[in-house]
Amino acid sequence: MKKSRISEVLLVFVLIFLITACGSTSGKVNETQAAGEMKIVSIPKLVGVAWFDRMVSGGERWVAENGGSFNQTGPSTADAALQLQALEDAITEKADVIHIVPNSTETLEIAMKRAMDEGIVVISHEAPDAKNVTYDIEAFQNSAYGEHFIDALAELINGSGEYAIIVGSIQAETHMEWANAALAYQKEKYPDMSLAADFVESNEDHDTAYNKTKELLKTYPNLKGIIGSSVIDPAGAALAVEEAGKVGEVFIVGTSVVDVVASYLESGAISMISLWDTDKTSYAMCEAAKIVKEGGEVKTGDNLGEGGYESVVVEGNVIYGTAWVDITVDNMDDDPYRS
Repeated sequence: MKKSRISEVLLVFVLIFLITACGSTSGKVNETQAAGEMKIVSIPKLVGVAWFDRMVSGGERWVAENGGSFNQTGPSTADAALQLQALEDAITEKADVIHIVPNSTETLEIAMKRAMDEGIVVISHEAPDAKNVTYDIEAFQNSAYGEHFIDALAELINGSGEYAIIVGSIQAETHMEWANAALAYQKEKYPDMSLAADFVESNEDHDTAYNKTKELLKTYPNLKGIIGSSVIDPAGAALAVEEAGKVGEVFIVGTSVVDVVASYLESGAISMISLWDTDKTSYAMCEAAKIVKEGGEVKTGDNLGEGGYESVVVEGNVIYGTAWVDITVDNMDDDPYRS
């Protein structure tokens, strides 16, 4: 009886060991599978515009190659509170990865921390100073992009005169980095140029950019140039310049896409736009998340699988590519967003 009882106990321990071992092995397999079957939720500043629609195609391309799912959600206007709600919803729905382009980084920090505390990989874009993200991915060094616009504008106005800078919001971190870098660079390199007014906020709304440009033209009759930061800013400004009959007197450069500004490039109201392909950025964000999910980290020199991100530079938790493109009336077909 004793020998039989001992055998039974040993058998139980063997079964427990086997079950535990199998469960352990299964857990490792599931972790590996999760890296290739990630549930990715993308939350841009606003949905329904070409700029952020391209992020969907980039994410879907990555999923087609690697597995998982990619879904974009968010507000239809650039509203920080509505974007926060979309982020909280993604956390509740247990996303594996959240991509986010903040309207207001400060508004999202607590929720992004909660996401990370729950094991979600948070990859931001246009938010290099965000604290509670796994990585932020930028198409380029923001200071260089802002300086680039000043050089372009200075060439158009012969390095002399008043200009204005429109940003989507003073809480839009990347826009402010461009604007502040542009202003600092102008003071250093082009002392005969001057910023006419404090940075103007458009709230990424065409009519607001238009109306505020009308005010600028009225208040500063000697204004020679405008830099627009959000996709709609150059178009709103250009309409006001056209209506004022100042094409060729007031020059506009900025971030946009041809579908939004084609007529203004053709009329000369807008001299140049610059952009980066958010399809490629989105793909690179997915690839960075995969590296993290598989237990790795992104390092300087790594290739995230897309043009402009073949050899990234990593500073802290910010990943920089080299991915901007300039568009004028002469090369409008080079715009990847053009329909």
